[in-house]
Amino acid sequence: MAERSTAAVDVADNSGDEPLTAKADQSTADGVAQNPERDTESDKAQGSGGIEETEKASPPELHSGHKLARRYRLEECVTRLDGFSSWRAVDEKLRRAVGVHILPADHARARSVLAAARSSALLGDPRFVQVLDAVEENDLVYVVHEWLPDATELTALLAPGPLEVHDAYQMVSQIASAMAAAHREGLAHLRLNPNAVLRTSSGQWRIRGLAVNAALRGISSDTPQRTDTEAIGALLYAALTQRWPYESDAFGLSGLPKGVGLIAPDQVRAGVHRGLSELAMRALANDGATASRHESACTTPEELVKAIGEMPRIRPPEPAFTAPPEYQRTTYQQGTYGRPSPPGATQVLPTPPPPLQSRTGKALKWAVSALLIAALGLGSWQLADALMDQGNKSEDTKQTQTTDGNDKTGDKTKPVKTFAIQGAKEFVAKGDPQHPNDVDKTYDGNKSTYWRTSSFIGGPVLAPYKPGVGIVYDLGSVQDVSTATIGLYYSGDHTTVQLYATNSLSPSSLDSMTQLGTVTTTGTSATVKVTKHVKSRYVLVWLTALPHADSDQYSDAGYKQAITDVKFMG
Repeated sequence: MAERSTAAVDVADNSGDEPLTAKADQSTADGVAQNPERDTESDKAQGSGGIEETEKASPPELHSGHKLARRYRLEECVTRLDGFSSWRAVDEKLRRAVGVHILPADHARARSVLAAARSSALLGDPRFVQVLDAVEENDLVYVVHEWLPDATELTALLAPGPLEVHDAYQMVSQIASAMAAAHREGLAHLRLNPNAVLRTSSGQWRIRGLAVNAALRGISSDTPQRTDTEAIGALLYAALTQRWPYESDAFGLSGLPKGVGLIAPDQVRAGVHRGLSELAMRALANDGATASRHESACTTPEELVKAIGEMPRIRPPEPAFTAPPEYQRTTYQQGTYGRPSPPGATQVLPTPPPPLQSRTGKALKWAVSALLIAALGLGSWQLADALMDQGNKSEDTKQTQTTDGNDKTGDKTKPVKTFAIQGAKEFVAKGDPQHPNDVDKTYDGNKSTYWRTSSFIGGPVLAPYKPGVGIVYDLGSVQDVSTATIGLYYSGDHTTVQLYATNSLSPSSLDSMTQLGTVTTTGTSATVKVTKHVKSRYVLVWLTALPHADSDQYSDAGYKQAITDVKFMG
């Protein structure tokens, strides 16, 4: 079973294109309406590339659940345009999400798409979303590529505001370096826009659709290096200003005011880094000039990489530390004594009171001294009496413990009892079971054996696509459980365990149960303390969030967990 990712990145750009087919092509073959792609860019905004005129080809009749090569199961159509469609799919052989572009084999651009995909696959640069397969089969041509569940488009990153200076610097450095490497191998992108640039959770910037996206749309250019360099400049411009550097709005960004031309980023928004502002202007096409700057324009990604290297390195911002709270002085320390004086201020010490030199003062001192001596004597006597009483009580306790074989110290301490598990069964609330034949390994006394979940694509939280996974345990009789300890195989962020009381080993639904407690942990053990005491014979251990783990000998990388041992105490 493969689960749908809740944070997956689209396999194709969903904005910035003009549909070349009729509006009838705006719905998927399985009847799910898709948002029509809208043209938010002029030819100038897109770059110098043009769109080839092609004959209209009928899109293949596909639907969710259709399999390609008995391996790739189509899940969701995300783009349907000009005779081709793009899908989120599942590679059932490797149990992972993938993206698939599909078009008829007789499509006018089918040969160029295959050639572009195979050339991109040979590059093998991890800075690009990798092409995994390019096949012509059963009158279809399809291209399979990576699906990145932890990545976010630059379009989404710019929605709340421009990037931080260091983030913009990292973005343009990595994108320019990657495109320079691609052009050295003879590959161009020609559709390098905010939808094609992704940032992973680790902070790495990646580019999708190298050569393939342009081939799908019939885009070509006589100056591919100039086109991609200008596109990188537009990306940097947008990252610094949250504006698209052309008059038309595009990719959720407002364009520049009409009639003013291309103005530098530091003239659009205050506080823009001057070096990055000049770099963006050098990359963008501007009739050979750079708006009162004297640096030459960058016409290739290689020149842009060199210009970035000549800039002073932009370091990440210093981490902000919270100042510790002011030391709380005791009553004796209150006042100005012992406190540092502010700079430039002279501390004025208070004048000490005159000593008690009179006859009355001396008498008062003797009286206070006598009272202190009497108080000390009384306190010492009371302390000795208390210690003697405690010693007698200790002797009595020792005698009681010697004669009482049950080792009871009173009614205040209740002995902890571990309940013996008589049986267990996997509970399936939705979808397929995990590994029902391994549930007895969670209470066999051997921590090296375990019951494991499947490897999920989305996470850590499994909902809404699966409410959770878990096991119902039979304690043999009705018990009052106070604590449950669960041994876990994988650590990481994060595992959430819930405890439920149920009325049978095979309950009908989660709604019929009573929740006893819950805990979230990042380690390899979880202790759930019961907050609502309900006596029950059957208890469900329910996992609703799983950590991400790499592939091992049992399953692929994904969000997964395994239970090694379970104990219930009361």
